[in-house]
Amino acid sequence: MMTTNPTEFPSIQTDRLLLREIVATDANDLFAIHGDPELMRWFGTDPLKDIAAAHGLIKAFAGWRLQENPGVRWGIQIRGQPRLLGTCGLFRWDRNWRKSMLGYELAAQAQKQGVMLEAVSAALSWGFAHMELNRIEAQIHPDNHASLKLARRLGFVEEGRLRQAGYWRGEYHDLLQFSLLRGEWSPR
Repeated sequence: MMTTNPTEFPSIQTDRLLLREIVATDANDLFAIHGDPELMRWFGTDPLKDIAAAHGLIKAFAGWRLQENPGVRWGIQIRGQPRLLGTCGLFRWDRNWRKSMLGYELAAQAQKQGVMLEAVSAALSWGFAHMELNRIEAQIHPDNHASLKLARRLGFVEEGRLRQAGYWRGEYHDLLQFSLLRGEWSPR
């Protein structure tokens, strides 16, 4: 279920999750995830150095809604529990080409519970329905086995390897390019 007022942040409820706007009070939870070098090893950026950087990330996510090629980043929480478990979102929205990128990350204590499958499924359905997307792309590090498994389970198709397409933690990284087309999507 999505909020119906177009001026509001598009919150989504699933059977057990709430996908909602990331706000300043989430900074500590966001820093616990984005500041953890182990959790960020595949994310594509260096870990955050301090809580001020977490506040900056919250502002950046909020700013996506104001850009020419915007996106939306949801905070993920268990319904009825205020703690932020991670985020997922659609960004680099190209309205003319009707495509967007997918990104996500999850706290260690919430992994291997189906949280990200449920959250990303809801985000994909919302993107195809409300952003009128035809194509959603994901770029995943070849060693990120959990993310590769998730993408394949959601129906994403591997299209090839982008050689040294990413740079973080002082190294270049290959990324695998995946896509999911509207006609291939079967909501979970």
